[in-house]
Amino acid sequence: RKTGVGNAVVAMEYMTPPLLVTGRMQGMGATPGRPPGAEEVYHLVQDLRISERRENALLELSKRRESLMDLAPILWHSVGTIVALIQEIVCIYPQLSAPPSLTAPASNRVCNSLALLQCVASHPETRPLFLKAHIPLLLYPFLNTVSKERPFEYLRLTSLGVIGALVKVDDAEVINFLLQTEIIPLCLRIMETGSELSKTVATFIVQKLLLDDMGLTYICATAERFYAVSSVLAKMVATLQKSPSIRLLKHVIRCFLRLSDNPRAREALRQCLPECLQADPTLQCLPPPIANCLREDSATKRWLLQLLSNLNLR
Repeated sequence: RKTGVGNAVVAMEYMTPPLLVTGRMQGMGATPGRPPGAEEVYHLVQDLRISERRENALLELSKRRESLMDLAPILWHSVGTIVALIQEIVCIYPQLSAPPSLTAPASNRVCNSLALLQCVASHPETRPLFLKAHIPLLLYPFLNTVSKERPFEYLRLTSLGVIGALVKVDDAEVINFLLQTEIIPLCLRIMETGSELSKTVATFIVQKLLLDDMGLTYICATAERFYAVSSVLAKMVATLQKSPSIRLLKHVIRCFLRLSDNPRAREALRQCLPECLQADPTLQCLPPPIANCLREDSATKRWLLQLLSNLNLR
């Protein structure tokens, strides 16, 4: 049985697209060991519609999803399959309410469903259909949970992985959908209180929204939105001084740099950029944890120097 730890890895695919092998339904599952043939894949997809067989089918398909050619269109166009995945999601909503009662097996099972939906969200053919059906909204209750217990953390992390898969490819429809459905406040909460990995994926999502002109304009349109984002980023910098993470610091500094491209935000950042980031290019004045992180990543160091230059702080 797949463990919760295994499900947590799903979210990191926001950096790595699914592997596609040549041929539609030909040579599916070209991985070491016994390759699952087309017939076996079809049977597993059909099993998703049978409640007694669904759990095993979810597990097997989620484990093999990276090596299956065009699994996303097969899932989307198979009768009743997406409905079955949605059933898996909504049936655990009652376990999210106070007092929360989500168990590890239930979390693992729904995370396997989310892994298949991430596959659908990643595929260029099914991504627009996935958005048009507003399926990402079904994940928002998971992102809105606050319990720090592992079943909830894995659920949030895997849900973030689905959103991360959407924003990984520059798509104006995706950006518009996420902005209009208020994904940013959900990400900001996780950026403040989540695990390091959850914070990293949530910050990546906010970064991708900011890198789009529509997203930058949206966040800088009001002082409230700007300060909501900048204050959380500042708190994260303070936390990173105690628990350094170059992967997380990279996304935080990139967000600050992108904010500095907006004239109004640039003026505000001159007053609210964390003091520990305001240092000379030699890094001598930076707190040791942050300076050490920057020495490991020249690209992030360049971003910080460009940020300081944009703000006339160097």
